[in-house]
Amino acid sequence: MQTTLSEDARQLPRAKEAESILRSCVHCGFCNATCPTYQLLGDELDGPRGRIYLIKQVLEGNEVTRKTQEHLDRCLSCRNCETTCPSGVDYHNLLDIGRAVVDAAVARPLGQRLMREGLRSVLPNPALFKGLVNSAQVFRALLPNSLQVKLPRTVYPAKPRPTTRHTRQMLMLEGCVQPSLSPNTNAAAARVLDRLGISVTTNREAGCCGAVDYHLDAQAAGLERARRNIDAWWPSIESGAEAIVQTASGCGAFIKEYGNLLRTDPVYADKAKRVSALAKDLVEVLRGEPLDKLGVHSDQRLAFHCPCTLQHAQKLGGAVEAILTNLGFNLTSVPDSHLCCGSAGTYSLTQPELSRQLRDNKLNALESDHPDVIVTANIGCQTHLNGAGRTPVRHWIELIEAALP
Repeated sequence: MQTTLSEDARQLPRAKEAESILRSCVHCGFCNATCPTYQLLGDELDGPRGRIYLIKQVLEGNEVTRKTQEHLDRCLSCRNCETTCPSGVDYHNLLDIGRAVVDAAVARPLGQRLMREGLRSVLPNPALFKGLVNSAQVFRALLPNSLQVKLPRTVYPAKPRPTTRHTRQMLMLEGCVQPSLSPNTNAAAARVLDRLGISVTTNREAGCCGAVDYHLDAQAAGLERARRNIDAWWPSIESGAEAIVQTASGCGAFIKEYGNLLRTDPVYADKAKRVSALAKDLVEVLRGEPLDKLGVHSDQRLAFHCPCTLQHAQKLGGAVEAILTNLGFNLTSVPDSHLCCGSAGTYSLTQPELSRQLRDNKLNALESDHPDVIVTANIGCQTHLNGAGRTPVRHWIELIEAALP
Protein backbone atom coordinates (compact mmCIF):
# COMPACT_ATOMS: atom_id res chain seq x y z
CA MET A 1 0.00 0.00 0.00
CA GLN A 2 1.42 3.37 -1.01
CA THR A 3 2.10 5.34 2.18
CA THR A 4 3.52 8.79 2.94
CA LEU A 5 3.86 9.45 6.65
CA SER A 6 3.34 12.97 7.96
CA GLU A 7 6.24 14.86 9.51
CA ASP A 8 4.81 14.28 12.98
CA ALA A 9 4.43 10.55 12.33
CA ARG A 10 8.01 10.31 11.11
CA GLN A 11 9.14 11.39 14.59
CA LEU A 12 7.46 8.40 16.24
CA PRO A 13 9.85 5.80 17.70
CA ARG A 14 8.25 3.07 15.56
CA ALA A 15 7.69 5.15 12.41
CA LYS A 16 9.78 2.96 10.11
CA GLU A 17 8.11 -0.16 11.44
CA ALA A 18 4.63 1.31 10.84
CA GLU A 19 5.51 2.38 7.30
CA SER A 20 6.92 -1.05 6.48
CA ILE A 21 3.81 -2.81 7.78
CA LEU A 22 1.48 -0.49 5.87
CA ARG A 23 3.41 -1.04 2.63
CA SER A 24 3.14 -4.83 3.05
CA CYS A 25 -0.69 -4.75 2.92
CA VAL A 26 -2.12 -5.35 -0.57
CA HIS A 27 -5.76 -4.76 0.50
CA CYS A 28 -6.85 -8.20 -0.70
CA GLY A 29 -9.50 -8.52 2.02
CA PHE A 30 -8.78 -12.14 2.97
CA CYS A 31 -8.46 -10.89 6.56
CA ASN A 32 -12.09 -9.80 6.73
CA ALA A 33 -13.25 -13.35 6.09
CA THR A 34 -11.86 -14.47 9.46
CA CYS A 35 -12.37 -11.29 11.50
CA PRO A 36 -14.93 -11.86 14.31
CA THR A 37 -16.07 -8.23 14.50
CA TYR A 38 -16.44 -7.89 10.75
CA GLN A 39 -18.57 -11.04 10.73
CA LEU A 40 -20.82 -9.61 13.44
CA LEU A 41 -21.06 -6.00 12.25
CA GLY A 42 -20.44 -6.20 8.49
CA ASP A 43 -18.70 -2.81 8.55
CA GLU A 44 -15.50 -2.46 6.53
CA LEU A 45 -14.06 -0.22 9.25
CA ASP A 46 -14.64 -2.97 11.82
CA GLY A 47 -12.42 -5.38 9.92
CA PRO A 48 -8.61 -5.48 9.64
CA ARG A 49 -8.46 -3.96 6.16
CA GLY A 50 -10.56 -0.98 7.24
CA ARG A 51 -8.62 -0.50 10.45
CA ILE A 52 -5.35 -0.57 8.54
CA TYR A 53 -6.72 2.17 6.29
CA LEU A 54 -7.78 4.22 9.34
CA ILE A 55 -4.30 3.93 10.84
CA LYS A 56 -2.78 4.87 7.48
CA GLN A 57 -4.92 8.03 7.42
CA VAL A 58 -3.89 8.94 10.96
CA LEU A 59 -0.19 8.45 10.26
CA GLU A 60 -0.47 10.48 7.07
CA GLY A 61 -1.71 13.45 9.08
CA ASN A 62 -5.47 13.26 8.55
CA GLU A 63 -7.94 14.16 11.27
CA VAL A 64 -8.21 11.76 14.21
CA THR A 65 -11.75 11.37 15.54
CA ARG A 66 -13.63 9.55 18.26
CA LYS A 67 -15.08 7.29 15.55
CA THR A 68 -11.55 6.27 14.58
CA GLN A 69 -10.89 5.34 18.19
CA GLU A 70 -14.13 3.36 18.42
CA HIS A 71 -13.30 1.23 15.38
CA LEU A 72 -9.84 0.47 16.75
CA ASP A 73 -11.28 -0.27 20.19
CA ARG A 74 -13.61 -2.88 18.72
CA CYS A 75 -10.66 -4.94 17.48
CA LEU A 76 -10.15 -8.00 19.68
CA SER A 77 -6.43 -8.24 18.82
CA CYS A 78 -7.13 -11.93 18.22
CA ARG A 79 -4.65 -11.97 15.30
CA ASN A 80 -6.83 -14.36 13.29
CA CYS A 81 -6.27 -12.02 10.36
CA GLU A 82 -2.51 -12.59 10.60
CA THR A 83 -3.05 -16.33 10.27
CA THR A 84 -4.99 -15.89 7.02
CA CYS A 85 -3.04 -12.96 5.53
CA PRO A 86 -1.14 -14.08 2.39
CA SER A 87 1.19 -11.06 2.63
CA GLY A 88 2.27 -11.60 6.23
CA VAL A 89 1.06 -8.20 7.45
CA ASP A 90 2.18 -7.66 11.06
CA TYR A 91 -1.23 -6.33 11.98
CA HIS A 92 -1.04 -6.45 15.79
CA ASN A 93 2.08 -4.29 15.94
CA LEU A 94 0.55 -1.77 13.53
CA LEU A 95 -2.56 -1.71 15.70
CA ASP A 96 -0.46 -1.01 18.81
CA ILE A 97 1.27 1.87 17.03
CA GLY A 98 -2.00 3.29 15.69
CA ARG A 99 -3.85 3.00 18.97
CA ALA A 100 -1.12 4.88 20.83
CA VAL A 101 -1.28 7.76 18.36
CA VAL A 102 -5.08 7.89 18.40
CA ASP A 103 -5.32 7.67 22.19
CA ALA A 104 -2.84 10.53 22.52
CA ALA A 105 -4.95 12.68 20.19
CA VAL A 106 -8.49 11.82 21.32
CA ALA A 107 -9.54 12.18 24.96
CA ARG A 108 -11.75 9.33 26.12
CA PRO A 109 -15.06 9.98 27.89
CA LEU A 110 -14.74 10.10 31.67
CA GLY A 111 -16.48 6.75 32.18
CA GLN A 112 -14.06 4.97 29.88
CA ARG A 113 -11.05 6.60 31.53
CA LEU A 114 -12.22 5.57 34.99
CA MET A 115 -12.91 1.99 33.89
CA ARG A 116 -9.53 1.61 32.20
CA GLU A 117 -7.63 3.12 35.09
CA GLY A 118 -9.57 0.92 37.49
CA LEU A 119 -8.76 -2.21 35.53
CA ARG A 120 -5.10 -1.24 35.38
CA SER A 121 -5.07 -0.72 39.15
CA VAL A 122 -6.89 -3.91 40.12
CA LEU A 123 -6.11 -6.70 37.64
CA PRO A 124 -2.28 -6.65 37.82
CA ASN A 125 -2.42 -6.63 41.65
CA PRO A 126 -3.00 -10.26 42.78
CA ALA A 127 -3.52 -9.43 46.47
CA LEU A 128 -6.03 -6.66 45.78
CA PHE A 129 -7.80 -8.72 43.12
CA LYS A 130 -8.05 -11.72 45.46
CA GLY A 131 -9.57 -9.57 48.19
CA LEU A 132 -12.16 -8.18 45.82
CA VAL A 133 -13.03 -11.62 44.43
CA ASN A 134 -13.44 -13.10 47.93
CA SER A 135 -15.66 -10.22 48.99
CA ALA A 136 -17.70 -10.51 45.81
CA GLN A 137 -18.27 -14.23 46.39
CA VAL A 138 -19.73 -13.46 49.82
CA PHE A 139 -22.14 -10.90 48.40
CA ARG A 140 -22.63 -12.66 45.07
CA ALA A 141 -26.42 -12.74 45.22
CA LEU A 142 -26.53 -8.97 45.64
CA LEU A 143 -24.32 -8.20 42.65
CA PRO A 144 -25.64 -7.31 39.18
CA ASN A 145 -25.53 -10.16 36.69
CA SER A 146 -22.76 -8.41 34.72
CA LEU A 147 -20.46 -8.89 37.72
CA GLN A 148 -21.76 -12.29 38.84
CA VAL A 149 -20.76 -13.87 35.54
CA LYS A 150 -17.16 -12.75 36.08
CA LEU A 151 -16.86 -14.82 39.26
CA PRO A 152 -15.92 -18.50 39.09
CA ARG A 153 -18.89 -20.86 39.40
CA THR A 154 -16.73 -23.44 41.17
CA VAL A 155 -13.33 -22.78 42.73
CA TYR A 156 -11.08 -25.85 42.76
CA PRO A 157 -8.61 -25.42 45.65
CA ALA A 158 -4.93 -25.70 44.82
CA LYS A 159 -3.47 -29.11 45.63
CA PRO A 160 -0.11 -29.15 47.44
CA ARG A 161 2.83 -28.40 45.20
CA PRO A 162 5.83 -30.74 45.12
CA THR A 163 9.10 -29.65 46.65
CA THR A 164 11.96 -28.48 44.42
CA ARG A 165 13.93 -31.71 44.06
CA HIS A 166 14.97 -32.21 40.43
CA THR A 167 18.08 -31.14 38.59
CA ARG A 168 15.97 -29.81 35.75
CA GLN A 169 14.40 -26.56 36.83
CA MET A 170 12.07 -24.04 35.18
CA LEU A 171 10.53 -20.77 36.22
CA MET A 172 6.76 -20.38 36.27
CA LEU A 173 4.80 -17.13 36.02
CA GLU A 174 1.99 -17.23 38.57
CA GLY A 175 -0.13 -14.63 36.80
CA CYS A 176 -2.41 -11.87 38.09
CA VAL A 177 -5.99 -13.14 38.18
CA GLN A 178 -5.48 -16.88 37.72
CA PRO A 179 -4.41 -17.58 41.35
CA SER A 180 -7.80 -16.26 42.50
CA LEU A 181 -10.06 -17.48 39.71
CA SER A 182 -8.46 -20.89 39.11
CA PRO A 183 -5.98 -21.53 41.96
CA ASN A 184 -5.37 -25.18 41.08
CA THR A 185 -4.13 -24.55 37.53
CA ASN A 186 -0.50 -23.76 38.33
CA ALA A 187 -0.43 -26.37 41.10
CA ALA A 188 -1.63 -29.01 38.64
CA ALA A 189 1.04 -27.95 36.15
CA ALA A 190 3.74 -28.19 38.83
CA ARG A 191 2.58 -31.67 39.85
CA VAL A 192 2.56 -32.97 36.27
CA LEU A 193 5.99 -31.50 35.54
CA ASP A 194 7.31 -33.02 38.78
CA ARG A 195 6.23 -36.47 37.55
CA LEU A 196 8.35 -35.80 34.47
CA GLY A 197 11.44 -34.90 36.49
CA ILE A 198 11.09 -31.12 36.24
CA SER A 199 10.85 -28.78 39.21
CA VAL A 200 9.22 -25.38 38.78
CA THR A 201 9.94 -22.35 40.93
CA THR A 202 8.24 -18.99 41.11
CA ASN A 203 9.69 -15.56 41.75
CA ARG A 204 7.38 -13.34 43.75
CA GLU A 205 9.09 -10.26 42.34
CA ALA A 206 7.81 -11.20 38.88
CA GLY A 207 4.32 -9.80 38.57
CA CYS A 208 1.91 -8.96 35.78
CA CYS A 209 3.38 -9.63 32.34
CA GLY A 210 2.46 -6.08 31.30
CA ALA A 211 -0.27 -6.87 28.79
CA VAL A 212 -3.07 -5.25 30.81
CA ASP A 213 -1.33 -1.87 30.92
CA TYR A 214 0.00 -2.11 27.38
CA HIS A 215 -3.42 -2.72 25.87
CA LEU A 216 -5.26 -0.14 28.00
CA ASP A 217 -3.65 3.10 26.82
CA ALA A 218 -0.54 2.73 29.00
CA GLN A 219 2.14 1.20 26.82
CA ALA A 220 5.03 2.76 28.77
CA ALA A 221 3.71 1.24 32.01
CA GLY A 222 3.39 -2.17 30.34
CA LEU A 223 6.99 -2.06 29.17
CA GLU A 224 8.13 -1.04 32.66
CA ARG A 225 6.46 -4.16 34.05
CA ALA A 226 8.31 -6.19 31.43
CA ARG A 227 11.62 -4.71 32.61
CA ARG A 228 10.82 -5.55 36.24
CA ASN A 229 10.03 -9.14 35.30
CA ILE A 230 13.26 -9.46 33.37
CA ASP A 231 15.18 -8.21 36.41
CA ALA A 232 13.34 -10.68 38.67
CA TRP A 233 14.00 -13.67 36.42
CA TRP A 234 17.54 -12.86 35.39
CA PRO A 235 19.41 -14.45 38.35
CA SER A 236 17.58 -17.75 37.78
CA ILE A 237 18.26 -17.55 34.04
CA GLU A 238 21.95 -17.06 34.74
CA SER A 239 21.78 -20.07 37.07
CA GLY A 240 20.50 -22.27 34.26
CA ALA A 241 16.70 -22.22 34.32
CA GLU A 242 15.56 -24.10 31.21
CA ALA A 243 12.45 -22.11 30.49
CA ILE A 244 9.88 -19.63 31.76
CA VAL A 245 6.62 -21.57 31.74
CA GLN A 246 3.18 -19.97 31.40
CA THR A 247 -0.12 -21.74 31.86
CA ALA A 248 -2.03 -18.70 30.56
CA SER A 249 -1.47 -18.33 26.83
CA GLY A 250 -2.27 -14.60 26.95
CA CYS A 251 0.67 -13.96 29.27
CA GLY A 252 2.91 -16.19 27.20
CA ALA A 253 2.07 -14.38 23.98
CA PHE A 254 3.01 -11.04 25.50
CA ILE A 255 6.24 -12.26 27.12
CA LYS A 256 7.30 -13.63 23.75
CA GLU A 257 6.95 -10.04 22.49
CA TYR A 258 9.41 -8.61 25.04
CA GLY A 259 12.33 -8.99 22.65
CA ASN A 260 10.60 -7.00 19.93
CA LEU A 261 9.05 -4.36 22.18
CA LEU A 262 12.33 -3.63 23.98
CA ARG A 263 14.66 -4.09 21.03
CA THR A 264 15.72 -0.42 21.06
CA ASP A 265 16.30 -0.30 24.83
CA PRO A 266 20.09 -0.20 25.27
CA VAL A 267 19.91 -1.75 28.74
CA TYR A 268 17.26 -4.42 28.22
CA ALA A 269 17.31 -5.34 24.53
CA ASP A 270 19.57 -8.41 24.85
CA LYS A 271 17.99 -9.59 28.08
CA ALA A 272 14.49 -9.16 26.66
CA LYS A 273 15.43 -11.21 23.62
CA ARG A 274 16.74 -13.97 25.90
CA VAL A 275 13.60 -13.95 28.05
CA SER A 276 11.36 -14.17 24.98
CA ALA A 277 13.37 -17.14 23.73
CA LEU A 278 12.95 -18.90 27.09
CA ALA A 279 9.21 -18.19 27.35
CA LYS A 280 7.27 -21.42 26.78
CA ASP A 281 3.61 -22.20 26.95
CA LEU A 282 3.06 -25.29 29.06
CA VAL A 283 2.16 -27.32 25.97
CA GLU A 284 5.55 -26.54 24.42
CA VAL A 285 7.25 -28.10 27.43
CA LEU A 286 5.03 -31.16 27.69
CA ARG A 287 5.05 -32.09 24.02
CA GLY A 288 8.81 -32.67 24.23
CA GLU A 289 8.56 -35.00 27.23
CA PRO A 290 7.83 -38.76 27.47
CA LEU A 291 4.21 -38.42 28.51
CA ASP A 292 3.69 -42.18 28.57
CA LYS A 293 5.58 -42.06 31.89
CA LEU A 294 2.60 -40.31 33.42
CA GLY A 295 0.39 -43.36 33.13
CA VAL A 296 -2.63 -41.22 32.30
CA HIS A 297 -5.57 -43.08 30.82
CA SER A 298 -8.87 -41.30 30.37
CA ASP A 299 -11.73 -41.47 27.91
CA GLN A 300 -13.43 -38.35 29.21
CA ARG A 301 -15.27 -36.45 26.51
CA LEU A 302 -13.75 -32.99 26.09
CA ALA A 303 -14.16 -30.02 23.78
CA PHE A 304 -11.00 -27.93 23.51
CA HIS A 305 -11.21 -24.18 22.98
CA CYS A 306 -7.90 -23.04 21.54
CA PRO A 307 -7.34 -19.43 22.65
CA CYS A 308 -6.38 -16.90 20.01
CA THR A 309 -3.18 -16.18 21.93
CA LEU A 310 -2.24 -19.84 21.57
CA GLN A 311 -3.21 -20.56 17.96
CA HIS A 312 -2.73 -17.19 16.25
CA ALA A 313 -0.12 -15.41 18.39
CA GLN A 314 2.03 -18.37 19.44
CA LYS A 315 1.24 -20.57 16.42
CA LEU A 316 0.50 -23.59 18.65
CA GLY A 317 -2.88 -24.58 17.26
CA GLY A 318 -3.39 -28.33 17.51
CA ALA A 319 -0.62 -28.88 20.07
CA VAL A 320 -2.85 -29.31 23.13
CA GLU A 321 -5.34 -31.36 21.14
CA ALA A 322 -2.56 -33.76 20.11
CA ILE A 323 -1.44 -34.29 23.71
CA LEU A 324 -4.97 -34.84 25.00
CA THR A 325 -5.74 -37.30 22.20
CA ASN A 326 -2.51 -39.23 22.79
CA LEU A 327 -3.37 -39.52 26.48
CA GLY A 328 -6.71 -41.10 25.63
CA PHE A 329 -9.12 -38.21 26.08
CA ASN A 330 -12.03 -38.19 23.66
CA LEU A 331 -11.97 -34.83 21.90
CA THR A 332 -15.14 -33.67 20.23
CA SER A 333 -15.24 -31.72 16.97
CA VAL A 334 -15.51 -27.92 17.22
CA PRO A 335 -16.77 -25.95 14.19
CA ASP A 336 -15.05 -22.64 13.46
CA SER A 337 -12.40 -23.36 16.08
CA HIS A 338 -10.29 -20.50 14.74
CA LEU A 339 -12.72 -17.82 15.92
CA CYS A 340 -12.34 -15.78 19.10
CA CYS A 341 -14.54 -16.42 22.14
CA GLY A 342 -14.78 -12.69 22.88
CA SER A 343 -12.72 -12.62 26.07
CA ALA A 344 -9.61 -10.96 24.61
CA GLY A 345 -8.09 -9.69 27.85
CA THR A 346 -10.31 -6.89 29.13
CA TYR A 347 -12.46 -6.78 25.98
CA SER A 348 -15.37 -8.50 27.75
CA LEU A 349 -15.51 -5.49 30.07
CA THR A 350 -14.82 -2.70 27.59
CA GLN A 351 -16.98 -4.13 24.78
CA PRO A 352 -19.55 -6.27 26.67
CA GLU A 353 -22.23 -6.55 23.97
CA LEU A 354 -19.91 -7.75 21.21
CA SER A 355 -18.11 -9.98 23.68
CA ARG A 356 -21.32 -11.73 24.76
CA GLN A 357 -22.33 -12.38 21.16
CA LEU A 358 -18.96 -13.94 20.41
CA ARG A 359 -19.08 -15.99 23.62
CA ASP A 360 -22.49 -17.43 22.85
CA ASN A 361 -21.48 -18.27 19.28
CA LYS A 362 -18.34 -19.98 20.58
CA LEU A 363 -20.24 -21.98 23.19
CA ASN A 364 -22.73 -23.15 20.57
CA ALA A 365 -19.82 -24.47 18.53
CA LEU A 366 -18.06 -26.06 21.52
CA GLU A 367 -21.24 -27.75 22.74
CA SER A 368 -22.37 -28.96 19.31
CA ASP A 369 -20.87 -32.43 19.86
CA HIS A 370 -22.03 -32.70 23.50
CA PRO A 371 -18.81 -32.72 25.57
CA ASP A 372 -18.79 -33.40 29.31
CA VAL A 373 -16.32 -30.60 29.92
CA ILE A 374 -14.80 -27.74 27.90
CA VAL A 375 -11.08 -27.19 28.41
CA THR A 376 -8.92 -24.27 27.37
CA ALA A 377 -5.45 -22.79 27.88
CA ASN A 378 -6.08 -19.23 29.04
CA ILE A 379 -7.71 -17.95 32.22
CA GLY A 380 -9.49 -15.15 30.38
CA CYS A 381 -11.22 -17.55 27.99
CA GLN A 382 -11.95 -19.95 30.84
CA THR A 383 -13.64 -17.31 33.00
CA HIS A 384 -15.51 -15.76 30.08
CA LEU A 385 -16.94 -19.02 28.76
CA ASN A 386 -17.72 -20.35 32.23
CA GLY A 387 -19.66 -17.19 33.01
CA ALA A 388 -22.48 -18.26 30.72
CA GLY A 389 -23.42 -21.00 33.22
CA ARG A 390 -23.50 -23.74 30.61
CA THR A 391 -20.97 -26.57 30.17
CA PRO A 392 -18.21 -26.38 32.83
CA VAL A 393 -14.90 -24.92 31.61
CA ARG A 394 -11.48 -25.77 33.07
CA HIS A 395 -7.80 -25.58 32.18
CA TRP A 396 -6.64 -28.64 30.27
CA ILE A 397 -3.74 -29.42 32.62
CA GLU A 398 -6.15 -29.92 35.51
CA LEU A 399 -7.85 -32.76 33.64
CA ILE A 400 -4.51 -34.44 33.02
CA GLU A 401 -3.45 -34.04 36.64
CA ALA A 402 -6.74 -35.44 37.87
CA ALA A 403 -6.18 -38.55 35.72
CA LEU A 404 -2.74 -39.30 37.17
CA PRO A 405 -2.56 -42.71 38.89
